Amino acid sequence: MMQDDGDMDHSREDAYDPFAMPSVIPVFPLTGAILLPGNTLPLNIFEPRYLAMVRDALTGTKLIGMIQPREQTGGTTPCLYDIGGVGRIEECSETPDGRFLIALKGISRFRIIEELSATTPYRQVNADWSAFTEDQIEPPARDGVARDRLLAHLKAYLDQKGLEADFDAIAQSPDAVLVNTLSMILPVASAEKQALLEAGSLADRGEMLSALLTMETFGSALGEGVTSDSDEDGPAPVN
Repeated sequence: MMQDDGDMDHSREDAYDPFAMPSVIPVFPLTGAILLPGNTLPLNIFEPRYLAMVRDALTGTKLIGMIQPREQTGGTTPCLYDIGGVGRIEECSETPDGRFLIALKGISRFRIIEELSATTPYRQVNADWSAFTEDQIEPPARDGVARDRLLAHLKAYLDQKGLEADFDAIAQSPDAVLVNTLSMILPVASAEKQALLEAGSLADRGEMLSALLTMETFGSALGEGVTSDSDEDGPAPVN
């Protein structure tokens, strides 16, 4: 079972308080996957260590931290980035072959204070939430994002890639939904994904996203597009 930090009442579903975040959380290292507040990340869980993590989470806080591993520099256990995003299991189903299909709803980012010497097969960290209290506040529909520029860069990217999308629906979405969803699904390298996750404000993330979309558009046109890192540390998100 996951370590109990004693800061939350895990015994009752209705006792869940998004502002009373636990000091200890399990983490799922996954290259190329970030989780932002308010967004949903589907995952296909099949490795035994992460099946155990999901089972323990379901009987506890239902919280799982998503975090990217850094590039491997030796050894078998990759180091982790300092900042990740925690989500609560909103949906979970078990397949006949023993996999879990889950959906994590993003709640807040966190900073790792230290990784713990856990007895569980999955990794656990001591998490600090103090820098991200605004993540748990519902953002306004319009939050200072340069929408026209971002949408123009997105349209150019989709056209260059030959991708179809309901652009009218995209254009009508609130700033947080537009920026955070695009940040999670844009297929860029893990360093760029991490920069999007760590952006200080939604407007800053939108500016960064516009720049990345432009780089992807013109880079692909020149045959030099950036590709996302391969995952060597766990199951990939469900497409």
